[in-house]
This record gives sequence, C-alpha cells and structure tokens, in this order.
Amino acid sequence: MKKPRKPRLPPGWYPQNPEAVKAFLDGAAAPGPVCAAAAPHAGWYYSGEIAAKAAAALAGPSGGGWEGTVAVIGGHLPGGSRPLFAAEDAVITPFGELELDTALRDALARKTGGGEDTGADNTVEVLVPMVHFFFPRARLLWVRFPADVSSFEAGKTLALAAAALKREVKVLGSTDLTHYGANYGFAPRGFGKNALEWVKNVNDRRFIEAVTGGDPGEILARAEREHSACSAGAVLGALGFAAESAAGKVPPLPGIPSARLLAYETSAARAVTGEIPDSFVGYAAFAWI
Repeated sequence: MKKPRKPRLPPGWYPQNPEAVKAFLDGAAAPGPVCAAAAPHAGWYYSGEIAAKAAAALAGPSGGGWEGTVAVIGGHLPGGSRPLFAAEDAVITPFGELELDTALRDALARKTGGGEDTGADNTVEVLVPMVHFFFPRARLLWVRFPADVSSFEAGKTLALAAAALKREVKVLGSTDLTHYGANYGFAPRGFGKNALEWVKNVNDRRFIEAVTGGDPGEILARAEREHSACSAGAVLGALGFAAESAAGKVPPLPGIPSARLLAYETSAARAVTGEIPDSFVGYAAFAWI
C-alpha cells in the first residue's frame, strides 16, 4: 500500500481546515443530481463559488449518503499525451483521507494506456476538498486527460469500465476558460473594458455554446483556435461519460445529453480596486442533464 497522496499546492489555493471548507461550501446548491458536471480550477477566492455549483449539482439534495465513485478529470495535458492517474490508495484533504477507487483506476489505466500523475497540478487538487465535502462516503478517481478527441472516447470508456465493475460513478471535469492579458501572452483586444467584454460576450461565449451544443470536435477546435479553455480534454471526458451513460439507459436516450450552464464569471469581478485588471481568467460551471 502506498502512502496517501499529500496536498502539493501551496497554501492559499483552498481552505486548509474542515471548518473553513464547510463555511465556504455550506448553502451551495444547484439543480441535481446529475451524472456529470464541469467546474473551474483556480484558487477558491476566484472560482470557488462557481466550482461549488458544479459539485453541488453532482450531489443533489442527498449527495452526502451516496457511496459511489466521483471521478475528477483534470487537464493541463497537451494533445497526444496519455492520461495520468494518481497511483496512491488515498488522498489527504482537509477532512482526512479520501479513498481512491484503485480497481476502477487500474481498469481505466489499462484501457487508455495511462501513466502515473507525479507532479503538482491544480486541475484536480482544488476540486477534491469539494468532492470530500459533498460526498463524504464516496471514493475518488483522480485522472487527467489530454486536450484531444481521444478524451471523449476515454470518457465513454470510463462509463463502460464502471458498468463492468458495477460501480456507480459521477464525473466532475475541470477547466478554466480564456486566460487573457499580459500574464498569459494573449491580448488581441488590448486592455480595459473592451477586452473584458470581448472575453465574456465573444470568446468565452463561443466555447460555452460549443459545450452546451455537445459537439466534441467543436469544443476542441474552439479551445485550440481561440485560446478559450486550458483543459478541454477534461470537458470532453465528462461529455463522453455523459453520452455513454445516457446510451446505457433503458430505453436509451437519443444523442448526447444537453449541458446546462450553471454559472459564469471572470476573475476580474474579484479585483479589489474595482478596476479592470490587465490579466484575468474566465470561469464556468456546467451540468449534463
């Protein structure tokens, strides 16, 4: 047995004690329960309220008693990379140890050619305390998918592997949207009000429409051409899981389930001075109904 995976992000990304996590998340609500959702992964100060809506949608009003597996699909992997999995048996959160579903992990890793996730990466870690809060009796699957169409198929493979193991599984994908400004080397509309309005009403809006439209190719194309998502593979994984889960119902549901936008904002809304910062990031929460 491997030692539990310790937090690898420095303090400040999310609260470090259970009381602070509870105070932050108490009262978070969204329509649910759903089988798949997507959330942003910045520090909780910036995107935590939006991410909580996605996690709450997965849980629904009675998530605390659910004993299945929550798969958090992260990203920050370029196209052509193999999926990466946490190799430990548990992870440490502010609430203690959260058990990893090692059987499901090993089955999915074999089918996708996955490797071990050894580095520090925020795309999964910042969402794990939310999972432990909303699903205290569940297990966790920690995985990161690359930004290519194989991740849509990997999401479907996850659903099939879960069914083979008779697992109840829910999926939480993880991506931020447009990273705009000098900090990110992307400022095609200059700075100030016009830049912020363009990100919110054009660039992020087009990616959001691609997600709610359910076309994997369009989601990936928007992310790559327009720099409107940093971890599109995580969204594709959630979409693939939702599609295969719907297909497995009796009678089967037609097509891919619709994704609903639960919330959207940018980090500019958290600017202390009230002025539009030169650099900011878009955040959205989705749920597949």
